[in-house]
Order: sequence, then C-alpha cells, then structure tokens
Amino acid sequence: MFSIATESLDVNLLRLSLDDSRAGAYVSFEGWVRDHNEGRAVTRLEYEAHQSLAVSEAERILLEAKDRFGLIAFRCIHRVGTLAIGELAVWVGVTAAHRAEAFEGCRYIIDEIKARLPIWKKEHYADGSSQWVNCQSCSSPQHQLAAASGSGTP
Repeated sequence: MFSIATESLDVNLLRLSLDDSRAGAYVSFEGWVRDHNEGRAVTRLEYEAHQSLAVSEAERILLEAKDRFGLIAFRCIHRVGTLAIGELAVWVGVTAAHRAEAFEGCRYIIDEIKARLPIWKKEHYADGSSQWVNCQSCSSPQHQLAAASGSGTP
C-alpha cells in the first residue's frame, strides 16, 4: 500500500495497480519538485526518511482513509534521495465507487502523509545555500547536532 522509492516512478503502472471493476472513480495526486519556494529559486530537493516508521504510519493513514471514505484500492509512494526540478516526489492513487469519496480519500491521504510521516525535505537554492523546510523537528537540538556531525539524518 505504501512504499518509499529511490528511483523514478511510473504513474501508468501505478494507476494500473489500482484497477478494480467495483470502482467507478479514480483520483490521483502527483507532487512535483518545483523551481521556487517563498520567493527563492530552488535547484533541487533532497528527501530523507525514517523508513520503518514512515511505512508503518503511512499504512495506518491508508487504512484510515479506506475506512473513512470507503475506498476500494489505494496506494502511495514517496521518493527519497536527490530530486531534480520537475521530478515526481510523491504519488497517491485511490479508487472508490463514487467520485466524492475518491477525491476526499486522496486529499486525506496526501494531507496526512505530509503532516505525520518522518520524511524530511531539504531545499537547495540557486545561490548555493540550502535548508530543511516543512520540518517541525529541524530546529530541535537533536537535528542540529545530527546536521553538525554530518550524519545528515534529521
């Protein structure tokens, strides 16, 4: 249901993995690496994850969505590593009997994935600088110590 990938994603294969004759609706979300954030030119992103925790929490999120919205099939994949502008960073796909449930379920999954998973994003800027963004723990002493020691894992 959820996986972390280090290679490019094939959205056509992902979509086919959700085929089910009970479904009347399919909705997907693709999150791409964009070239800017908050007025700064971005050259690439770097994602890191605590894989076992991310997978277990994501599985919980997907099952919550299934129960809450009556989803028939669902899947989410998040990339890690260095991603170039335009690359696909995260993909969510769901099917349901009706479109409203499919839209709501897909939105719930991506919102919860972004809020709850231990996946960290580092932006690299055109001026040569970089910073971790959208990371609640990045200002913690543990993260700063890890960054200073060169471990790289927040």
